[in-house]
Amino acid sequence: MRRIYLDNGSTSFPKAPGVGQAMADYIDQLGVNVGRGGYDSAYEAGEMLLETRRALADMFHFPEPKNVVFTPSVTYSLNFVIRGFLRPGDHAIISGMEHNAVARPMHDVRDRGVDVTVVPCSQTGQLDYEAFAASFRDNTRLVVMAHASNVCGSCIDPVRVGRICREKGVPFVLDAAQSAGVLPIDFEDMGLSALCLPGHKGLLGPQGIGVLMLTSKMAQELTPVISGGTGSASHLLTMPDFMPDRFEPGTFNLPGIAGLARALSFLRETGIDRIRENELDRARQFMDGVRDLPGVRIVGPGPDQERVGVVSLDFADMDNAMVSYLLDSEYGISTRCGLHCAPLAHKSLGTYPKGTVRFGFGWSTTEKETDSAVRAVEEIVRGN
Repeated sequence: MRRIYLDNGSTSFPKAPGVGQAMADYIDQLGVNVGRGGYDSAYEAGEMLLETRRALADMFHFPEPKNVVFTPSVTYSLNFVIRGFLRPGDHAIISGMEHNAVARPMHDVRDRGVDVTVVPCSQTGQLDYEAFAASFRDNTRLVVMAHASNVCGSCIDPVRVGRICREKGVPFVLDAAQSAGVLPIDFEDMGLSALCLPGHKGLLGPQGIGVLMLTSKMAQELTPVISGGTGSASHLLTMPDFMPDRFEPGTFNLPGIAGLARALSFLRETGIDRIRENELDRARQFMDGVRDLPGVRIVGPGPDQERVGVVSLDFADMDNAMVSYLLDSEYGISTRCGLHCAPLAHKSLGTYPKGTVRFGFGWSTTEKETDSAVRAVEEIVRGN
């Protein structure tokens, strides 16, 4: 059975051409650490690291490459900011569409005396901007929001959110887990204080790599939540006070960063506009194909609204988990069913606790594969 991968909301597959080879080449031909040796190959690895920081800064219009921090995942990046910035007595704002990568650390800091407001969103995943603007308080210190929903593909307007945050004098942190490499992101134009993103989704790189971009002001106010060796300032028992070492303890996933570097080259050569166009074309094709099927509800924004290539379906007359199972076992189509680590989003969308069946269209998804997914859903529904 030919497999059709439609779980790009979880991780992209296939990866960009050459990613696996770049990782293997690093392991087999270079293989050294950065900052732990004074020899040519260590300097070569350091140069690769520096060039990848510069490539990321350039892609996201971020003016300070030295403030591009590598982490194990976007979840770590978000935790570094939330746990390292908020103090007892502070107030933070998130949206009703957040992933648990934001919702759980925000829940945890409540135990430290931080108050958190969840701004309501519509049943199509749209942020209530008036409610957002009205939620600021004198002690509001941080706003963290997802650029795009991992459940239904809905998007916030980060420029609008950033403008409100600037007017209130509050740092804005963007979770770009579903948008980096797909939607245009301009760090300065959006008024960001921090940008958190994964290497393994829209950037088409390997798992195990996250990125955190910080303004110098934000970096100064952020307390490191993990300490350890950095290969620099080894005489100190405190973390170095300079970037990016301040937030990069331990050994890098250098093979992963080498793979990410290759993926970034592919994105530059191909263009994210072209990638986004294919993802959205396939998402629209799919929604157009299933929208009139009995008992099938498309959850979230329609095909002509601002979105990414993630589409969720709710089956009124069937168990969603059974639909996902049949898609896999009978048709070879990989989807994800459930709450997608985002119960807040499902509560906003009216799909909690049942969840949905999520279809994630990627850069390489074809028209033929999408047609096959439409036919499979139709056959499952008609045969019920």
